[in-house]
Amino acid sequence: MMEGIDENEVSSAERTAANLKRATQYWLDKSTIHVVPRWIGFGVLLMLFFLRVYLIQGYFIVAYGLGIYLLNNFIAFLSPLEEPHNNNMGGEDDGLSLPTTAKEEKEFRPFARRLPEFKFWLACARGTFMSIMMTFFSVFDVPVFWPILLMYFFVLFFMTMKRQILHMWKHKYVPITFGKTKYKNAGAEQGMYGGGAAGHGYKGK
Repeated sequence: MMEGIDENEVSSAERTAANLKRATQYWLDKSTIHVVPRWIGFGVLLMLFFLRVYLIQGYFIVAYGLGIYLLNNFIAFLSPLEEPHNNNMGGEDDGLSLPTTAKEEKEFRPFARRLPEFKFWLACARGTFMSIMMTFFSVFDVPVFWPILLMYFFVLFFMTMKRQILHMWKHKYVPITFGKTKYKNAGAEQGMYGGGAAGHGYKGK
């Protein structure tokens, strides 16, 4: 009888976990188009974390680890999906690689990131939330001299960004895509009959 009760409890817990996972995925899918509110929410999370670290005056090692984690994700966000020297090594061009000829440079190609924007935001939000949770456990409050950690982080940030900028300059790419040029009134129907009849009114006899 006890085994039956345990099985019922396990199945109930599994159903609850599955429903929670399904609901979370649903709201994540709904949030994909809301770029600005998502990043505002991440900014609020980050401010809450640093506010808690400031008020407690501890968990500096957690803050340092979060900074390194965010920096690694940011570099992946700025990096292309494929390295330029790996392009055209046999196989067909899928349009995601960097341009290698003058003709390709004139063609519009969206920048394919190693880490897409949504996954970048999700990783940053999860990392920040986990860091906030870690500040509630004293085992993570390792005593360190925080100015050294801060100085080392800025040195690491400078060296990493310098290497990334040199990589962008060398291979001539910009990790920001604004999309194709849009022309005024493109696709708009004009005239009495629209389309090709624009500017040609019908004249009856």
